[in-house]
Amino acid sequence: MSKRRVLELFYDVVSPYSWLGFEVMCRYKNIWNVDVQFRPGLLGAIMQGTGNTPPAMVRKKGIYMHFDLMRQAEFCDVPLKEPSDFAEVMFNKGSLSAMRFITAVQMMHPEFLEPVSRELWMRIWSEDKDITEPESILEAAKKAGMSDDIAKKVLASVSSPEVKNKLKENTDSALKYGVFGMPSIVAHINGKPQLYFGSDRFELLAHNLGEKWYGPVPQKSRL
Repeated sequence: MSKRRVLELFYDVVSPYSWLGFEVMCRYKNIWNVDVQFRPGLLGAIMQGTGNTPPAMVRKKGIYMHFDLMRQAEFCDVPLKEPSDFAEVMFNKGSLSAMRFITAVQMMHPEFLEPVSRELWMRIWSEDKDITEPESILEAAKKAGMSDDIAKKVLASVSSPEVKNKLKENTDSALKYGVFGMPSIVAHINGKPQLYFGSDRFELLAHNLGEKWYGPVPQKSRL
């Protein structure tokens, strides 16, 4: 057995494309000979740190995104739907509270990282619900299988220096790798980090890993 390669996935639940990439990565983490490390970060800080412009702010790109997201969602079998007020969700409310909570979950109860992340995406990008208020975050945690006691303890820690510093550390790490948007995968292959941006680079990643690509829903392709 060859040495397992490390894949770091940087994501933010405010990003719909991050949801697509996250789900595909979850499907392949036990198929490929890799160790997947999830890195919750802040997309807003990434955009600011690199001087990048959100694609939705460019009129033609924004129009394209509307149709592209729906095509990608169907292709990846992810129940993604645009929220009723896209700009309010993306640019006004943001995801700071949610990403601090996800970071705290990873630090305190990592077994819930995947389902909590998924439920927060479900709220914002499928059910058109809030992800900024404490009650909403606790509801997502409950649906992810966390008990009320655990969820409330995790929520109480989101303003701690440890959680804030960890989220900043993840975001700073992404910037050092050259990340300019999310999702971004940093693949450590032969001792060197390789950056792959977007939710549609898995086929190329598989090629460079020497792994097989079965499409975004490998369970169906391998039947």
